Amino acid sequence: MDDFIKVVETIELENYLLDPLAVVKGLRKAAGVDTPFIQHYLGYLSDDTEPHHLVIKPVDTGYITKVIKHRVTVLGVEEGVVLTADGTTVALSPLLLGIEAGLQSTPLGHVRGLYPLTLTKNLGLSFFHHAQSKLPASSSLGPGGCWDNVTAPQVFTLSGVASFATEALITGGMDGVIVGKHVAERTSRPLRLSGLLKEYYNHQLGIGGLDAAPALISQRRRTRFRKLANLPLLKRQIRRLLATYRRLDKDWKKEVKQKVERAKIEEIVNEGLKEFVHSYMDCPAIIPRCMWEAKPYRGIPTLLSLPLSFLFIHHTYEPSQPCLTFYQCSRDMRAMQRFHQDDRGWDDIGYSFVAGSDGYLYEGRGWHWQGAHTKGYNSKGYGVSFIGDYTSSIPSQSTMDLVRHQLAKCATDGVKLVSDFTIHGHRQLVSTSCPGDALYNKIKGWTQFGRFRI
Repeated sequence: MDDFIKVVETIELENYLLDPLAVVKGLRKAAGVDTPFIQHYLGYLSDDTEPHHLVIKPVDTGYITKVIKHRVTVLGVEEGVVLTADGTTVALSPLLLGIEAGLQSTPLGHVRGLYPLTLTKNLGLSFFHHAQSKLPASSSLGPGGCWDNVTAPQVFTLSGVASFATEALITGGMDGVIVGKHVAERTSRPLRLSGLLKEYYNHQLGIGGLDAAPALISQRRRTRFRKLANLPLLKRQIRRLLATYRRLDKDWKKEVKQKVERAKIEEIVNEGLKEFVHSYMDCPAIIPRCMWEAKPYRGIPTLLSLPLSFLFIHHTYEPSQPCLTFYQCSRDMRAMQRFHQDDRGWDDIGYSFVAGSDGYLYEGRGWHWQGAHTKGYNSKGYGVSFIGDYTSSIPSQSTMDLVRHQLAKCATDGVKLVSDFTIHGHRQLVSTSCPGDALYNKIKGWTQFGRFRI
């Protein structure tokens, strides 16, 4: 994303008289992102005789096309996506379409086509393709993937067969809704597209973490989206989208039969949205192992028997300071894995998940593999550790909510934890000071806290 913003800044300097709407339209035209469906909401792109036509150097045009126009190759490489500073991968096309729609909004703040352009078209196609292909439920949305190099990313390869709504398309779509809605509701339009993107993607968290951060930043993506969207709204948007897309796209019959019964359409949409809400609205964002550059598991992992009954809370003690960026948290994850594998002789990092103070959870051994976090009880619960020493202080409220509410709801709704699970501090089960006096005293007040030794 930083490279894309730099190119946008260069283009803005060379076209300093143009406003952000002209710039974003010009970028879309240069990338060749234009269909009857997009034209239905945003109108036709002007030709080169337009007085305020965006001028882009040939050297930048090739880059713009590659970085904006989305496609998945036969080898599973997803193009038109970028890595952001917070460690997430975003498709630029739905993001920019959302911003363009927001910039074209009426004075009353109505944004025409915001959801179809950013999110619901991809979701609807994915739901129907999944239903007609009779693929397993897990293939309805996604997948995510891995970059060839996190420091200097060039190639993003998917971890499975692509749906019509890959994780990057969904993330870019959510951002398109959030940022598009924001610019539509502002009393004044942003001065520069690059400034808007910096404001959203490059905010540096201070010592207060997310608790002291602005509402409109990418680290708050899921929280912000939950405030804008709900299940009834998304259902209405997809119904409208299907009617519009069926009328405008001549290839629609290839994806959805025209004579699908209304009840069947309702069933498909309901089932698909149930998966979307669980995965992207209820569950927290979890940075996968490949993104923090984990080393391979040593030996043969043990499969957990789900659902489990307990959530065990830890603190890392070392590293002792909360991490506030993706790169800091990733570095801490690698340091912990080295310590657990090389010094303690374990097969892998011991925790199931680790909570950073950057707004994200980090995958340790994950949902399905037994960890090495709570001796004698590793097969009975998940071990979640907060990065930092919480002997005399506690994590930010946002970080604690990430575990207490979002991870817990995700686990119970996904049948990873039983509905009446209990939370325990590490010290209740093993002779240790973990998870620190301050954090332990805090979790004792949580509703799910189990007061007695298991």
